Amino acid sequence: MERWDRAGRCAAYGAALALTPYLLIKTSWVIGSLLGLLPVGAGFTPSGWVLLNTVTIGMAATGIALALALARPWGMRLPGRPVAFVAWVGSGFLVAVLPYSVLSTLLDPGSGPGGGGDDDPSMPGWEAALVQAGFVGMGLGLAVALPAYLRRRWPERFAGRLGDGCPGNGCPGHGSRASVPWTAVLAAVVGLAWLYWAAGGTLAVDHPAERTTGGSLLTGLGALWALAGSAAALALARARPAHLPRSLPLALGWLGSGSLFAWSGWKLPVTLFAALAHPAGVALPENPAAAALLHVAAVAAGAGMLRMLVSTRRHQAS
Repeated sequence: MERWDRAGRCAAYGAALALTPYLLIKTSWVIGSLLGLLPVGAGFTPSGWVLLNTVTIGMAATGIALALALARPWGMRLPGRPVAFVAWVGSGFLVAVLPYSVLSTLLDPGSGPGGGGDDDPSMPGWEAALVQAGFVGMGLGLAVALPAYLRRRWPERFAGRLGDGCPGNGCPGHGSRASVPWTAVLAAVVGLAWLYWAAGGTLAVDHPAERTTGGSLLTGLGALWALAGSAAALALARARPAHLPRSLPLALGWLGSGSLFAWSGWKLPVTLFAALAHPAGVALPENPAAAALLHVAAVAAGAGMLRMLVSTRRHQAS
């Protein structure tokens, strides 16, 4: 078994193991609240609390099953596209969690694991730390396990280097400005706009006072993944640098496009709701129209990049 394959399987097992405490905690909350042994979360009715946590139990169980599918032999017998799509979306959500968890703790200690957990009787500090560690472990595990699974399932797409089979200075049709894919351009535009906001830019920011350290950090991490996905798409389209292993831009492309699609696919309806319903006490820092436009562009770029990645084939020498 290749070293990369072994690393991917270990990462998948680690992801499943990391999320198991979260599953057990949520299960204990449901059972405890039904038996009257544990308090109901603030602002929830007993039925709403049970329903919410039952849904999260299902999500955690799905995440653990997904991680095991990326490691176990039976995962290779499952339909490839649904497994890859679910893992793509899941890893897209979680790849920002690890750096966010570390950096937010350094920049704002109160936002780290267990920060504020003692204020909620249903979430003591030690449980908050386990929950945070579970998401961090799942995100890190999927970031390694997903590319390894894809490489194991479709090895011909990951083997070799970008320039393989390309005579001269590049493949026919590559290396020119006309070959730059629209997905790379759109992802770069989105990434640069988010990076500008994360750095404190005020253009199209209606409520600067609503900015938080955590929100700016997440925006910046999303920007970096968008730019990484853009660079990966550009490298694959132009087959340059020719000596670069094909697996590297493919892995970055999968993770970057998943981050674009997942986060903006979730934030877009939230942004539209805030803009149209004007809920009390909710004000987005950025202009809703500008934020929604960027989220639409991000979803389109992520989906387009995925289509490009799944159709990628090695260039064969003629």
